[in-house]
Amino acid sequence: MNTDQLIDQLSRDVPPVRRNAVGRRIAIGAAVGALVSIAYVVIGMGVRPDLGTAMHGFPFWVKWGYTLSLSLCAIVATVRLARPDSGSLRWLWLLAVPVSLLAGLAAVELIRTPETEWLAMWLGHSWRLCPWRVFALAMPIFAGLLWSFRRLAPTRLRAAGAAAGLAAGAFAATVYCLHCPEVSAIFVLTWYSLGILLATLLGALLGPRLLRW
Repeated sequence: MNTDQLIDQLSRDVPPVRRNAVGRRIAIGAAVGALVSIAYVVIGMGVRPDLGTAMHGFPFWVKWGYTLSLSLCAIVATVRLARPDSGSLRWLWLLAVPVSLLAGLAAVELIRTPETEWLAMWLGHSWRLCPWRVFALAMPIFAGLLWSFRRLAPTRLRAAGAAAGLAAGAFAATVYCLHCPEVSAIFVLTWYSLGILLATLLGALLGPRLLRW
């Protein structure tokens, strides 16, 4: 049997894969994990009582704009890296855009605020808890993404794990906004980002072990 005959035999009864099947599977895993995280926020932490009022304010949408933009970039990267032919990821420099915009807004806030209030603005009331809560909320989403990868074929395992961790952390930060009353841009830039970074590092660490196929 020559190579062409072997390829024909192996591919003879292979069912066709639906278009966007990878994206759908990733979306299902992320959505299921996000539902678990949302349930924990609602039942365990509690939704902030002034959420309706907060959603009419600019700071709330700054937080959601930041976390959702990171989520979008990360989930696209995760879908790409779930394939053997992931291609170039040079476009990931776009992640720097929301970070830079939020950093600029934080600088404006500091300029407009007396120096004596800078530390309070930076630390808020929950800086010790915020990164760890985001990290904890990321775990169900990360688990859902790992489930998604079970029928996929990533080859860049560390990068795929990091992208999944980043997506999980950013989605978790989005969910955490439902509870967190902190409003300053520098708080979000520091402590939300730290929680997202922790999830990303965990994904990079576990990727080569858990995504192997």
